[in-house]
Amino acid sequence: MPGKGRDRGGRGRQPKEKSEFDQQVVDLARVTRVTKGGKQMSFRACVAIGDRRGRVGFGMEKGPDVQIAVEKAIHQAKKNMIRVPLVGETIPHRVEAKYKAARVMIKPAPRGSGVIAGSSVRILLELAGVPNASAKILTKTSNKVTNLKAGFAALKKFNIRVIEERKRYQAEKRAAKAAKESVVSPQ
Repeated sequence: MPGKGRDRGGRGRQPKEKSEFDQQVVDLARVTRVTKGGKQMSFRACVAIGDRRGRVGFGMEKGPDVQIAVEKAIHQAKKNMIRVPLVGETIPHRVEAKYKAARVMIKPAPRGSGVIAGSSVRILLELAGVPNASAKILTKTSNKVTNLKAGFAALKKFNIRVIEERKRYQAEKRAAKAAKESVVSPQ
């Protein structure tokens, strides 16, 4: 039917493409800057992103409205990505990190225990795709942003090259042992 809005020749709505990263807004704050002309309002967004397969990042940006601030934070988070190594279904070893007033400890957990962590550290571990880990915020600060940055610093402490060399060495050791056992007992 002409004139009913369907055949106007517009572009219409395109379905939004699925992003390769899951995202979660950690903190959203309204901030004000006072100038001689008055107060200027803007929004600060802290966003964590991850692919749930070992890559995670975060970004914090300001914008004139919430949507612009979140988009800018996501763009920054994509530039600020790290890889989190997994051994079995957990992290390789215990790590501790400090950022300003926040101190965070993350350690491996047995299979089936899930992510045991609070606040923004839980968000970080879940977006990284760590199925089993235990974390503790060791200080009294409840500031989500500093806790997130401390958790991120802790995850950065894993030396991926050393861990992958250790995995390769253990695989070679197992293969040598299997070869030795097959030579010793021919059947």
